[in-house]
Amino acid sequence: MNYQWYPGHMTKARRMMEENIKLIDLIIELVDARIPLSSRNPDVDKLGQNKARLILLNKADLADPRCNEEWKAYFKEKGYFVVALNSRTREGMKAINSVVQDACKEKIERDRKRGIINRPVRAMVVGIPNVGKSTFINSFAGKACAKTGNKPGVTKGKQWICLNKNLELLDTPGILWPKFEDQDVGMKLAFIGSMNDEILNIEELSLLLIQRLKENYKGILEKRYNVNEEEEDFKVLEEVARKRNCFKKGSEPDLQKASAVIIDDFRNGRLGRITLERVKEQGVE
Repeated sequence: MNYQWYPGHMTKARRMMEENIKLIDLIIELVDARIPLSSRNPDVDKLGQNKARLILLNKADLADPRCNEEWKAYFKEKGYFVVALNSRTREGMKAINSVVQDACKEKIERDRKRGIINRPVRAMVVGIPNVGKSTFINSFAGKACAKTGNKPGVTKGKQWICLNKNLELLDTPGILWPKFEDQDVGMKLAFIGSMNDEILNIEELSLLLIQRLKENYKGILEKRYNVNEEEEDFKVLEEVARKRNCFKKGSEPDLQKASAVIIDDFRNGRLGRITLERVKEQGVE
């Protein structure tokens, strides 16, 4: 399977970011805590040079708690401010205002010396599709300011949102880079739902996920579906189909339907808290 997806509005979004970057003091970048590196867009680092940076490990409730702490330490070491949060339940949200003030301390002090007091910090919210930007903004603001949807590509244009006297947010559409040089990155993005499922081979994707889970979270498939994980991946998928009553006409297992069940269970945390990228894989441990 070759992972490529770059709708036209994303090219427009990148141009919009380039045009607006000079207006902002801080870039708030949301990443998916389950794949903190693969869910980052390298364009953001290029666009955000010389700007204060805050990384939000969103969907932290779906990720391995130990890995969340390791990734927080990893990004802090790289010079980013970091908060782990769950935008839907607002867990971790209270910490953000004070972290924003810390991240923009130099800018606030420069303003003060020039006699500019109480000018709000202007932050641009960025992230790849379906990482939870709009949910974060609405949750942070305490009201529905941004369109949300559990699929990529909901936010199509920019909008300024005044949160309080200290902070204004610029919401931007999610952007993926035009071509994945590393197909492993594309695969992980497909796992979490940052691509349009209609262009993916769901059966192939589920087999790859089964393989990853068997390698890193032994026993998790057995616990959820009561299957024998020692079997080869295809046999595990067939067994999940049987246990979940996924059949075509007659008694043939419906592997497409079973694949969708596994992927949906992973995306919604029903398999448990899983992180698919480890800090130690980056050679820093």
